[in-house]
Amino acid sequence: MAKNKTTETDKSVTEFIHAFVDNDQKKADSFRLIELMSEWTGFEPKMWGPSIIGFGSYHYKYASGHEGDMPILGFSPRKTALTLYVYSPTEENKHLLDDLGKFKMSKACIYVKKLSDINIDALERISKDSIEYLNKHYECACHASHRKTKA
Repeated sequence: MAKNKTTETDKSVTEFIHAFVDNDQKKADSFRLIELMSEWTGFEPKMWGPSIIGFGSYHYKYASGHEGDMPILGFSPRKTALTLYVYSPTEENKHLLDDLGKFKMSKACIYVKKLSDINIDALERISKDSIEYLNKHYECACHASHRKTKA
């Protein structure tokens, strides 16, 4: 079975942003996302693979037998857009997308040009709903974090 390419590393998140992101607005948005996602998850940012900044982790296992770990929430400041890994397929999240603002979406990624294009309150609700979903369906580091942030 193939090994996951996206694994947690010990690379510096700050160094990555300064080296990889060549746009001042995207740098500022990246540091703001770090603040927000750290608050929402209760976890510090870590690099996952060469270009994803993730917070916490959960373990998944598919019926095929493929399994691995992924960040609970995350993002990547790619050249064309900020790629947000915050979405889980829940009915609540489908409705919350209506309030998010200007974005594009693939199956599980939300793409935004800049944070000012979206409603941060809606992003927070989407992210927290996703944390709840992961907490219910996977072995998730969010179990402990979730209790801590609800107290």
